[in-house]
Amino acid sequence: MKHKSKTLADLPEGADSPLNVAVANRDRSILTMVKEAVKHRECLLAFQPVMQARPPQGTAFYEALIRVLDATGRVIPARDFMPLVETSELGREIDCAALEMGLRTLGRNPGLRLSINMSARSIGYRRWMRVLDRFLSKDKTLGERLILEISEQSVMTVPELAIDFMDRLQDRGIAFALDDFGAGSMTFRYFRDFFFDAAKIDGQFVRGVQSNYDQQCMVRALVGMAREFDMFTVAESVESEKDAEFLISIGVDCLQGYLFGAPSVHPPWKQQNKDTARA
Repeated sequence: MKHKSKTLADLPEGADSPLNVAVANRDRSILTMVKEAVKHRECLLAFQPVMQARPPQGTAFYEALIRVLDATGRVIPARDFMPLVETSELGREIDCAALEMGLRTLGRNPGLRLSINMSARSIGYRRWMRVLDRFLSKDKTLGERLILEISEQSVMTVPELAIDFMDRLQDRGIAFALDDFGAGSMTFRYFRDFFFDAAKIDGQFVRGVQSNYDQQCMVRALVGMAREFDMFTVAESVESEKDAEFLISIGVDCLQGYLFGAPSVHPPWKQQNKDTARA
């Protein structure tokens, strides 16, 4: 009698199942890679432009996105490791590395404005604050060109601490952007109390918005809510001209996505300066 071979779906789903073991091994491998990258300072930033929606339609600022290098020198994006490290000490170290590299970039480029991502869990992390204090003590104008992005989901883990934190840092000229707006669980009460200067509409509502009525309703509602609280709006994940046209028509202030440029570890403003010099 022949026995049917088992497929992955037929295997047990307990803690010791082959699937769970494979996932655990992968996660350990990723954590090791990130730890080594942070230890040996093999981190870098990738920069993506955020464009003004209206004339002169130039670059409003760049978002600086953390990257790490693996053992072979490949550039690994944050989406491949941040979900695993965000709640740990390693996540705090990643936030410190991003802030330090971002502030150093601002110091070297006086006309530049950058947004840098951080987790609300880094609020109160002493090393993160020491990095900020060290750079601002040398050049207070850096704060005026720094935007800190905190996701809606992250900020709701410690809302009271976040409100106090933002209040203190805005006195130093720092702006705040609510990342992934619409994707989290922020209540209206907390939204009213925060000090966000900008709201970045989550890409799931933006991609293909021109042809999706439900998404259009959602984006209009988010833009209207942000406007009521004097926040300028950024639409993330803009990938087509038609989507951009719709977003502009409903009053979105800035656009970000592959339509305007992918994140690049080669600073785009350096290439622009070269092109200007040649002209």
